Amino acid sequence: MLTTLAALDAAADHTARAGLLLPWANVAVETELARLGLRHTVFHHARLVPASRTTAIDASFWHGLREASAQALDSLAHIPLDAVMLACTSAGFTDGPPLPSGVFTAFDALVQALNEAAVADVVLVTPYPAPVTEAEAAALADAGVKVLAHASLGLADGYPEVTPEQILALVGQLPEDAVGSAEAVVLSCTGWHTLPVITDLEHRFGKPVLSSNLAMALLATRARAGVGS
Repeated sequence: MLTTLAALDAAADHTARAGLLLPWANVAVETELARLGLRHTVFHHARLVPASRTTAIDASFWHGLREASAQALDSLAHIPLDAVMLACTSAGFTDGPPLPSGVFTAFDALVQALNEAAVADVVLVTPYPAPVTEAEAAALADAGVKVLAHASLGLADGYPEVTPEQILALVGQLPEDAVGSAEAVVLSCTGWHTLPVITDLEHRFGKPVLSSNLAMALLATRARAGVGS
């Protein structure tokens, strides 16, 4: 997936500009996107503060991000944008107020990237509590992507502190037969640092590894219609 991203960025005939509506405590998105080395894709950030002023994922957090999206989008009104994304994966498969028209979520980006790669069977790894991971597996199935197995850390908060070693150990908990049958490994959540392990895992398993942040970058490089401009 990293190779695909680099090729799309290099082939761009103009600079793609993406607006990112970013949860207020998320530091991983800005860190990881900057390290992708994209030359023709620019990200413009607006921070979302949920009314609950919480950082742990729950209904008040997801609803608060969605409710704050309209004002955050307005702060980007003078920037010509090719795409706008709510940089939260779990807010894309849980309920809440509708998002402004034309705004994608990181979950939408994951689904689009998997569809573009013609991937139908995956294994899923997340830092989320088990019920949230199960909800994402069901949402992926509804989108036509079968989750053969999933594993999670069971955390509601503190995602930036998850280490690469913890992620690798979590992937190691997946059943070998499921990993062998999957067409891709999905590392869901924009809030943890997955970039350090993607190449390692791709070499280990010989198949694509897709993270939420990588999926958003792929969506941005493919965007050419003015959204929110």
